[in-house]
Amino acid sequence: MTIAECADWLRKRDRFLILNHRRPDGDALGSAAALCRGLRALGKTAFVLHNPETTVRYADWVAGYLAEEGYEPDWLISTDLAEEGILQVNAGAYKGKIHLSVDHHPSNSGYAAERLLMPERASCGEIVYLLLKELSGGVDEECAKLLYIAVTTDTGCFRYKNTTSDTLRVGAELLDAGATVDLNRNLFMKKRRSRLQLEGAIISGLEFFMDGEACIGTISLADMARIGITEEDMDDIAAVSGQVDGVETSITMRQLTESSWKVSVRTGDWANANLISITDPLGNTATV
Repeated sequence: MTIAECADWLRKRDRFLILNHRRPDGDALGSAAALCRGLRALGKTAFVLHNPETTVRYADWVAGYLAEEGYEPDWLISTDLAEEGILQVNAGAYKGKIHLSVDHHPSNSGYAAERLLMPERASCGEIVYLLLKELSGGVDEECAKLLYIAVTTDTGCFRYKNTTSDTLRVGAELLDAGATVDLNRNLFMKKRRSRLQLEGAIISGLEFFMDGEACIGTISLADMARIGITEEDMDDIAAVSGQVDGVETSITMRQLTESSWKVSVRTGDWANANLISITDPLGNTATV
């Protein structure tokens, strides 16, 4: 679907529930809450399904948009969800039933009946902003803040290579609409002591390959228990390994259970993260 087609699709419908992915970040949650607010501004009934893995960092931002127990939607929308396998843990009943996916991941599996997919965009927040502009001509201050959180999360405060001139234009328009750069400091620069200890553990254990152009950092369950890590400390942890000068590809492997790992890949100028296959310490191979 195009932006205009998606806007028309939304205008003709009502009673929405918005879903996102496991271990949601600022893009998933900011996009969901902003879309919910924008739909409500049009007189629609819209809610976000509470994600039990939401961290303290984002909880207050989404609190006013969460569905009450027993809410029965007519239409299901997902934001920032590439495939149903990572749908938030309490949304299993909605698998195979999602009507609209709003996403920027080129790996989107096409699980939804309709898609607003724009892989050229750095974040889902950019897409939601364009959609709300099409629906109502702009966004209010609260919506601008939610979308600014979304955009800055997935661009590392406009530092990652996915940042484009279009991204910067969206950021400027969101600032004009009421977002503030104080959000960068409060959400992304201030760190808990346990977070700094975690970063130190990753850095001290980095392994380098290909004459230093590639590195792998690991976070084990033992590390998390020793330091006292919470989910709040894990936000954007994949960025740590990529800070080393000369590294083109950084891989961060986080142990989730005794038998499963989450793998995140960051690349520089020439590597393609979507084409990289990795084998975890347990011998399982996956393409990410």
